[in-house]
Amino acid sequence: MPAWLIWLILAAGLGVAELFTLTFVLGLMATAALVAALLGAIGLPVAVQIIGFAAATAAGLVFVRPLIKRQMDRTPDARSGADALVGRSAVVLQPVDGDQGRIKLSGEEWSARCIDEDLVIPVGAHVDVVEIDGATAVVYPREALPEGSALEETGPEETDDNNQSGRA
Repeated sequence: MPAWLIWLILAAGLGVAELFTLTFVLGLMATAALVAALLGAIGLPVAVQIIGFAAATAAGLVFVRPLIKRQMDRTPDARSGADALVGRSAVVLQPVDGDQGRIKLSGEEWSARCIDEDLVIPVGAHVDVVEIDGATAVVYPREALPEGSALEETGPEETDDNNQSGRA
């Protein structure tokens, strides 16, 4: 059996092993085995093939693997879909309370509810998305709301009356 065929078989075996380990080491060695197979196919002696294999492996481990590792480590928390919206900021389009409301989130209009059921967030306020519950964004105000924004559903008139009666 010719030496280049042995290198090809070794390259295939290392490539399959790489699929199970995902360390990038065996894949680089498989590529180096292909280099050695090419050297054998053009008729160079086995010693030159081994040196070619060692040099290609070393070059891959020193130069290529760090680049691959850096790329793979760059996006450890790549969220997508609704999960990617958690933590984003939005603007209130319709007052948001514990049951309903509308916000503009990432350029789209979403139904929303406040995580604090006693709070009513006014139009124009900035909110942070705490979670996505189905098609509803659960939000909390980004800044402290102005006095009188946290109103009950009874309206501002009754709240002002209650405050005045509490002072007397």
